[in-house]
Amino acid sequence: MDSKFMQRAIELARYSMETNKGGPFGCVIVKDGAVIAEGYNRVTTENDPTAHAEIVTIRKACNTLKDFQLTGCDIYTSCEPCPMCLGAIYWARPENVYYSATREDAAGAGFDDDFIYRQLNMTHNHQTIPFIRVPNDEAVNIFKAWKKKGNKVSY
Repeated sequence: MDSKFMQRAIELARYSMETNKGGPFGCVIVKDGAVIAEGYNRVTTENDPTAHAEIVTIRKACNTLKDFQLTGCDIYTSCEPCPMCLGAIYWARPENVYYSATREDAAGAGFDDDFIYRQLNMTHNHQTIPFIRVPNDEAVNIFKAWKKKGNKVSY
Protein backbone atom coordinates (compact mmCIF):
# COMPACT_ATOMS: atom_id res chain seq x y z
CA MET A 1 0.00 0.00 0.00
CA ASP A 2 1.38 3.37 -1.02
CA SER A 3 -0.06 6.26 0.99
CA LYS A 4 0.48 8.78 -1.82
CA PHE A 5 -2.14 6.98 -3.93
CA MET A 6 -4.64 7.00 -1.06
CA GLN A 7 -3.91 10.67 -0.50
CA ARG A 8 -4.65 11.34 -4.18
CA ALA A 9 -7.99 9.49 -3.93
CA ILE A 10 -8.88 11.65 -0.92
CA GLU A 11 -7.84 14.82 -2.81
CA LEU A 12 -10.14 13.82 -5.67
CA ALA A 13 -13.00 13.29 -3.19
CA ARG A 14 -12.43 16.75 -1.75
CA TYR A 15 -12.25 18.28 -5.25
CA SER A 16 -15.54 16.63 -6.24
CA MET A 17 -17.21 17.93 -3.10
CA GLU A 18 -15.80 21.47 -3.21
CA THR A 19 -16.56 22.00 -6.91
CA ASN A 20 -20.00 20.36 -6.78
CA LYS A 21 -18.94 17.74 -9.34
CA GLY A 22 -20.66 15.02 -7.32
CA GLY A 23 -20.43 13.34 -3.95
CA PRO A 24 -17.28 13.31 -1.81
CA PHE A 25 -15.70 10.19 -3.28
CA GLY A 26 -12.44 9.74 -5.19
CA CYS A 27 -10.57 6.81 -6.69
CA VAL A 28 -7.17 6.02 -8.19
CA ILE A 29 -6.10 2.87 -10.05
CA VAL A 30 -2.43 1.94 -10.08
CA LYS A 31 -0.47 -0.58 -12.13
CA ASP A 32 3.25 -1.23 -11.72
CA GLY A 33 3.55 1.71 -9.34
CA ALA A 34 2.01 4.26 -11.70
CA VAL A 35 -1.45 5.83 -11.80
CA ILE A 36 -3.28 4.65 -14.91
CA ALA A 37 -6.64 6.25 -14.08
CA GLU A 38 -8.27 8.48 -11.54
CA GLY A 39 -11.75 9.78 -11.03
CA TYR A 40 -14.34 11.12 -8.67
CA ASN A 41 -18.07 10.87 -8.15
CA ARG A 42 -20.04 12.42 -11.04
CA VAL A 43 -23.56 11.23 -10.22
CA THR A 44 -25.17 14.66 -10.07
CA THR A 45 -23.23 16.33 -12.89
CA GLU A 46 -23.86 13.49 -15.34
CA ASN A 47 -27.32 12.56 -14.04
CA ASP A 48 -26.03 9.01 -13.86
CA PRO A 49 -26.61 6.97 -10.70
CA THR A 50 -23.78 4.63 -11.77
CA ALA A 51 -21.15 7.41 -12.03
CA HIS A 52 -19.57 6.58 -8.68
CA ALA A 53 -15.85 7.29 -8.32
CA GLU A 54 -14.89 3.62 -8.57
CA ILE A 55 -17.05 2.98 -11.65
CA VAL A 56 -15.79 6.11 -13.43
CA THR A 57 -12.19 5.14 -12.68
CA ILE A 58 -12.59 1.47 -13.61
CA ARG A 59 -13.97 2.54 -16.99
CA LYS A 60 -11.01 4.86 -17.57
CA ALA A 61 -8.46 2.24 -16.47
CA CYS A 62 -9.95 -0.48 -18.67
CA ASN A 63 -9.96 1.91 -21.61
CA THR A 64 -6.30 2.77 -20.94
CA LEU A 65 -5.35 -0.91 -20.69
CA LYS A 66 -7.58 -1.92 -23.62
CA ASP A 67 -8.83 -4.75 -21.43
CA PHE A 68 -11.99 -5.50 -19.45
CA GLN A 69 -10.01 -6.70 -16.45
CA LEU A 70 -7.62 -4.91 -14.13
CA THR A 71 -5.12 -7.72 -13.73
CA GLY A 72 -2.09 -6.55 -11.75
CA CYS A 73 -3.81 -3.32 -10.66
CA ASP A 74 -4.58 -1.88 -7.25
CA ILE A 75 -7.57 0.33 -6.51
CA TYR A 76 -7.31 3.14 -3.97
CA THR A 77 -10.65 4.62 -3.01
CA SER A 78 -11.47 7.28 -0.45
CA CYS A 79 -14.33 5.23 0.99
CA GLU A 80 -15.37 1.60 1.31
CA PRO A 81 -17.15 0.71 -1.95
CA CYS A 82 -20.93 0.51 -2.09
CA PRO A 83 -22.60 -2.71 -3.29
CA MET A 84 -22.66 -1.56 -6.94
CA CYS A 85 -18.99 -0.60 -6.92
CA LEU A 86 -18.11 -3.78 -5.06
CA GLY A 87 -19.73 -5.79 -7.85
CA ALA A 88 -17.87 -3.84 -10.53
CA ILE A 89 -14.60 -4.32 -8.67
CA TYR A 90 -15.09 -8.07 -8.53
CA TRP A 91 -15.89 -8.15 -12.26
CA ALA A 92 -12.74 -6.10 -12.99
CA ARG A 93 -10.57 -8.44 -10.87
CA PRO A 94 -7.88 -6.10 -9.49
CA GLU A 95 -5.21 -7.44 -7.14
CA ASN A 96 -6.12 -5.29 -4.12
CA VAL A 97 -8.56 -2.63 -3.01
CA TYR A 98 -7.46 -0.07 -0.43
CA TYR A 99 -10.05 2.21 1.14
CA SER A 100 -10.03 4.84 3.86
CA ALA A 101 -13.43 5.91 5.21
CA THR A 102 -15.94 3.18 6.06
CA ARG A 103 -19.48 2.70 4.84
CA GLU A 104 -20.57 3.76 8.35
CA ASP A 105 -18.68 7.05 7.89
CA ALA A 106 -20.49 7.54 4.57
CA ALA A 107 -23.85 6.70 6.16
CA GLY A 108 -23.22 9.34 8.81
CA ALA A 109 -22.91 11.91 6.00
CA GLY A 110 -26.15 10.81 4.35
CA PHE A 111 -24.78 8.15 1.97
CA ASP A 112 -26.43 5.12 3.53
CA ASP A 113 -26.16 2.00 1.39
CA ASP A 114 -27.03 -0.38 4.19
CA PHE A 115 -30.55 -0.78 2.82
CA ILE A 116 -29.04 -2.16 -0.40
CA TYR A 117 -26.95 -4.69 1.50
CA ARG A 118 -30.15 -5.79 3.28
CA GLN A 119 -32.07 -6.00 -0.03
CA LEU A 120 -29.45 -8.35 -1.48
CA ASN A 121 -30.25 -10.93 1.18
CA MET A 122 -34.00 -10.88 0.54
CA THR A 123 -35.96 -12.99 -1.89
CA HIS A 124 -37.26 -11.05 -4.88
CA ASN A 125 -40.81 -10.95 -3.60
CA HIS A 126 -39.69 -9.24 -0.36
CA GLN A 127 -37.43 -6.56 -1.88
CA THR A 128 -38.51 -2.91 -1.87
CA ILE A 129 -38.47 -2.79 -5.67
CA PRO A 130 -40.30 -5.85 -7.01
CA PHE A 131 -38.30 -8.16 -9.28
CA ILE A 132 -40.69 -10.18 -11.38
CA ARG A 133 -39.50 -13.03 -13.58
CA VAL A 134 -41.03 -13.22 -17.04
CA PRO A 135 -40.03 -16.67 -18.36
CA ASN A 136 -39.17 -16.84 -22.04
CA ASP A 137 -37.45 -19.78 -23.74
CA GLU A 138 -35.74 -17.48 -26.24
CA ALA A 139 -33.84 -15.73 -23.42
CA VAL A 140 -32.62 -19.10 -22.12
CA ASN A 141 -31.74 -20.28 -25.64
CA ILE A 142 -29.37 -17.33 -26.03
CA PHE A 143 -27.29 -18.76 -23.18
CA LYS A 144 -27.37 -22.21 -24.73
CA ALA A 145 -26.06 -20.72 -27.99
CA TRP A 146 -23.35 -18.83 -26.07
CA LYS A 147 -22.11 -22.08 -24.53
CA LYS A 148 -21.71 -23.57 -28.04
CA LYS A 149 -20.18 -20.46 -29.63
CA GLY A 150 -16.59 -21.16 -30.65
CA ASN A 151 -15.14 -17.69 -31.10
CA LYS A 152 -16.37 -16.06 -27.90
CA VAL A 153 -14.31 -14.01 -25.47
CA SER A 154 -14.99 -15.45 -22.04
CA TYR A 155 -14.95 -13.26 -18.98
